[in-house]
Amino acid sequence: MDDKLEIMRQRRDAKVHPHLEQYAPVWLVDEIAHPEHEALQFEVVFYHLRDGWTKRRYRFDSFNSVLYYLGQTLLSEDQALEIEKQTPYISAESINTISSYGG
Repeated sequence: MDDKLEIMRQRRDAKVHPHLEQYAPVWLVDEIAHPEHEALQFEVVFYHLRDGWTKRRYRFDSFNSVLYYLGQTLLSEDQALEIEKQTPYISAESINTISSYGG
């Protein structure tokens, strides 16, 4: 079971990093494994140029290597400060959303 979960995470990371690195630093704040469906549901937090602090939910279908966007909510500065104390999922030396495409 642990090996299957690790493989799903590696596949997710390979798919997700190219998309989310434009928002780095990005924090992975929640993850739910669905091994029977070979899927991971997870939430990330980052600073978005237009929206501010954003929490997005995704579902990654590991079998088909498909990333599904499931929506987003905005966070307060206080909530973001607590999350910033954690180690980022995708690191960056500073927040640089100018290069992001805004999606």
